[in-house]
Amino acid sequence: MSATVATKPASAASVPLALAAVYVIWGSTYLAIRFALEGGFPAFLLGGVRFLVAGSLMYGVLRWRGVPAPTRAQWRNLAVMGVLLLLMGNGMVNLGEQTVSSGMTAVIVSSSALWMGVFAALRGHRPSTMEWSGLGIGFLGVLWLSTGGSLAGTPMGLAALLLASVAWSFGSIWSKGRDLPSPFMAAAGQMLCGGVAMVVLGVALKERFHGLPTAHAIGAFWYLVVLGSLAGFSAYIWLLHHVRPALATSYAYVNPAIAVVLGAALAQERFGVRELAAMGVILLGVVLITLAKVFERQPA
Repeated sequence: MSATVATKPASAASVPLALAAVYVIWGSTYLAIRFALEGGFPAFLLGGVRFLVAGSLMYGVLRWRGVPAPTRAQWRNLAVMGVLLLLMGNGMVNLGEQTVSSGMTAVIVSSSALWMGVFAALRGHRPSTMEWSGLGIGFLGVLWLSTGGSLAGTPMGLAALLLASVAWSFGSIWSKGRDLPSPFMAAAGQMLCGGVAMVVLGVALKERFHGLPTAHAIGAFWYLVVLGSLAGFSAYIWLLHHVRPALATSYAYVNPAIAVVLGAALAQERFGVRELAAMGVILLGVVLITLAKVFERQPA
């Protein structure tokens, strides 16, 4: 979900709190997804119900506060974004996490910045030398991490995660310049559309709840709804309004580290020097691309 907004002044205490929320909450959602899946939630129904609940709550509050509903044309754009970012993005993350550790999932998803560079180039943005370097380094890191090791999963799981990154990136680039409502209403509409699409696909794939999910899984589900989809995303939108975009999107560098640490501490996920080195290569590529964009905006 992307938005281009003007920077506004913010208190010194508010920015660190919002950053901490995005870093910790979004970094922890990968482990929450794993707990929900292990406790009885099917992959697409997990995401579908999650986004329908979160989207309905956000949409209802916004309408109650007088925010205009999306127009018909805006709903069409939100539906496309819901399919690309949530059905194919989050849905494939859920599918991939059935066989891939939460830590490795977070690292592969962080490679979305690399794919965004590719799609931006296809739309006419000519990458700088630094951007090309970041793309090359990042893709080498993804290949290195995906070739085996203690964090590796099945080929199908890894393919699902790569597809999730590509879909999220393409959807983010596609959304630029489209007719969309205000950022919070766009998020609510996107969650509603994506949630419906995920439930439909889950039913079509014959996903079923084989009994009541465990209490642990239900707790993880509500964590994803309340903190992951509402609090975390709200903090991100607030940051986009109050700090430079480069700082607001710095979660991409921190989330993988949070996910790996939590996975090791709470789910006995194992990782070694090889995996840490590959993660470092991926994040180096993402950092180079982001720095290139920052320098590009600097006045000559």
